[in-house]
Amino acid sequence: MCGIVGYIGKDNATRALISGLYRLEYRGYDSAGIALLTKDNIFLKKVAGRVSELDNAIRDRVPDASIGIAHTRWATHGVPNDINAHPHTDCEKRFAVVHNGIIENYRTLKKFLEKKGHRFETDTDTEVIPHLIEEFYDNDLMSAVKKACSYFKGTYGLAIISLANPDCLVVTRMGSPLVIGKGKDEYIVASDLAAIISYTDKVIYLNDGDVAEIHPDRLRIESREFGPVAPEIERVTLSLEQIERGGYKHFMLKEIYEQPVILRDTIRGRLNYEEGIARLHGIANYIEKLRDAERIIIIACGTSWHAGLIGEYMIESLAEIPVEVEYSSEFRYRRPVLKKGTICIVVSQSGETADTLAALREAKRHGATVLGICNVVGSSIARETDAGIYIHAGPEIGVASTKAFMAQIMTFALLSLLLGRLRRLPVDEGRDIINAIRRIPDQIQSLLEELPGQIKELARTFKDHRNFLYLGRGYNFPVALEGALKLKEISYIHAEGYPAAEMKHGPIALIDKNMPVVVIAIKDAIYDKVISNIEEIRTRQGIVIAVGSEGDSQLKKNVDHIIYVPKTLDHLYPLLTILPLQLLAYYIADFRGLDVDKPRNLAKSVTVE
Repeated sequence: MCGIVGYIGKDNATRALISGLYRLEYRGYDSAGIALLTKDNIFLKKVAGRVSELDNAIRDRVPDASIGIAHTRWATHGVPNDINAHPHTDCEKRFAVVHNGIIENYRTLKKFLEKKGHRFETDTDTEVIPHLIEEFYDNDLMSAVKKACSYFKGTYGLAIISLANPDCLVVTRMGSPLVIGKGKDEYIVASDLAAIISYTDKVIYLNDGDVAEIHPDRLRIESREFGPVAPEIERVTLSLEQIERGGYKHFMLKEIYEQPVILRDTIRGRLNYEEGIARLHGIANYIEKLRDAERIIIIACGTSWHAGLIGEYMIESLAEIPVEVEYSSEFRYRRPVLKKGTICIVVSQSGETADTLAALREAKRHGATVLGICNVVGSSIARETDAGIYIHAGPEIGVASTKAFMAQIMTFALLSLLLGRLRRLPVDEGRDIINAIRRIPDQIQSLLEELPGQIKELARTFKDHRNFLYLGRGYNFPVALEGALKLKEISYIHAEGYPAAEMKHGPIALIDKNMPVVVIAIKDAIYDKVISNIEEIRTRQGIVIAVGSEGDSQLKKNVDHIIYVPKTLDHLYPLLTILPLQLLAYYIADFRGLDVDKPRNLAKSVTVE
């Protein structure tokens, strides 16, 4: 969840490190710090707050240095303040470390080190790392790091510099991402490609247990388990333009407006109209296993879990395969029953979500076939699953996911079409689905041209309300959950999503004249049931904001406000109904004067448990 940047080369390390930290701001953090290796000491500066505060604090007093590490921290152990900010050092300040992850046994290690005479200054788990390296150091930084890591329980991505080895930077990972960018006589290391791409498009992905010793003109990688590793250099296609706001006030708004293009990218080359089927080359070797699966388990967290719920409804309806959707954090600590014929699908935008990675590994330990749906090429999930599907959403910078969620839904639509055609759907129905899928990007584009004015007025009206309910049924129940989550994440307004029929089992007690209720009431197979739920709300003076199908004059008579979306097939409606809810959450948060892209207490990629 934290951001790591490291630099070694012939350039100004400070410029590279601060620039990298700015690129990682979207990941979420509460403090920032930098350590630079000079001829005589390690220059260290840490501040609670944003990267700009660190930048201002060091601007006039930065020493000349070509090796350094920097960090943005999202607090887990120890309150956010200057002292607990990274980097951390040992007793003699010969070693400096930045860390992403959690050292679960740090208390035991701290007691061990204190008995050895080590002095601690912070409340963090990370501080044991430089002290343990100090304890084991014997003129070889890489060896000391490897030995220290053998004592850790938990997750880590580490970058270490040392006065004792002033010509190298050492990095290692276990369950937390690190990427090495290779330039000309320089290397830049980061927890995210965004901090690297202004320097190079050549990258090396570290695997768990890898330790790299990096010099300006060379590097050496060793696996703690298998010995020397040959670096594999890959080229990335990410551009600076993709991770800049491009004139939009916030990344979230930009990414909402990118959704028509993203969906075209998601479906490009994946539809075969002649046969009425989808083509998903990433899982081509597992198609028969999927077709014959007795059960599919979808495993995810947060927004990806909501996409998985929609995927469950789609696959069960079109392919008639039983599907369960599990929270990654629960799945990993259960004793899952994974019988022969069960396929697991893990879903993660970043491909680095800690709980989802752990669930993936647990499923594989049980012998299950595990497929992935993720966005980031080269991510841990992309590399550890048996096969998978990229959603092609491009970099998502806004903490509140929008375009990745949309692309995940579309990916499940493609998967359900593929499985449906292989198991039961006639070709004509497959072609109808393809026609509807192809219309979706243009329908979303039309909504983006038509809706913002109306949504802004609704946002102004309801921005000061403290509670919302979101209701939906069938395919649109998960949309209600996602709409409520978006409002909570960025506006800090309490909101809950429910299946509309469950309102009578408790939530109806909350409804009065001050309660806005967002109801997704499109013209589908259960439309009449939703209308009955709306009547129950109005009887109790609740305020009804409805998302309905265009041309539905009946619905308009029964609600206080209505937002129309174009007609489509029932199982594709979530691709349209989520858009106004994304916009509503965005504009409410913006009108409340909040930092939409950096909501409090949240991180973009949850890489710790």
